[in-house]
Amino acid sequence: MPGIGAIDILNHFYTPASKARRDAVAHEELVCRMETALGGFPAHSPEKWLELMDEAGVDKTFFAQTAAFSYFQRRLYGQTTIDEIYAATKVAPGRFVGIASYNPFRIKDSLHDIDRAVQDCGFKGVFVHIYGFDIPLDDRKMYPLYAKCQELGVPVIMQVGYVLEAMPSEHGRPIYLDRIALDFPECKLVGAHTGYPWCEELISICYKYDNVYLGADAHMPRYWEPTVVRFINSRGADKCLWGTNGLDFKRMLTQIDALELKEENKRKLLRDNAIKVFKL
Repeated sequence: MPGIGAIDILNHFYTPASKARRDAVAHEELVCRMETALGGFPAHSPEKWLELMDEAGVDKTFFAQTAAFSYFQRRLYGQTTIDEIYAATKVAPGRFVGIASYNPFRIKDSLHDIDRAVQDCGFKGVFVHIYGFDIPLDDRKMYPLYAKCQELGVPVIMQVGYVLEAMPSEHGRPIYLDRIALDFPECKLVGAHTGYPWCEELISICYKYDNVYLGADAHMPRYWEPTVVRFINSRGADKCLWGTNGLDFKRMLTQIDALELKEENKRKLLRDNAIKVFKL
């Protein structure tokens, strides 16, 4: 895959400080598959990330600020800051891209931070991890975010489908994007993590609305549902974007090659659609 210039729309960057903050509360978290099976997110230096990207032929990776909320502890955990992400992006301008986050329990502060991230730091969107907050994606507390992103002209990436952390999955049902897309038709919405196990819900919403997209990330491609692969390779060619969510670049891209997608559709998935959606 060298030279393809792939764009990873969802990754996570942990500094020693942010990893220490996560580790400090992890022992109090209710144990679930995210930690026991996957071991959490990788923590690399910017230089190591660049090395891994170059080896795999990845042009850009999006580092999302983390503002996950613990359903079990009722507090933020695993949090990274805008300044930490911004510092990483300055190490490799054009290769690392910043993505802000949102806390629906701190609306005013979050909107202020998003403004600063986008307008002062050049961030290209916002990532939402809804589950621990115990509210659905179309809750009224989320609407200020969608209005702000529509105003700023940046997409919202939101994890949809089930969640591996010890949190209820229901709030991430892809069908909730239906109402959001109706109310914010000029805000681009990316339903990440393929929507599994509700992939067909996500596909139906992507097909229905011009401003909704499918994020093919967080699951190794060999395990993508056949409906997702068919969508990428047919009527969804312009609606799907690739990401890792911290998974290995080279392994993912090798497995995408094995799917035998049409070359044009594979290029749209890995690069062209991201350039269009995020105005790169």
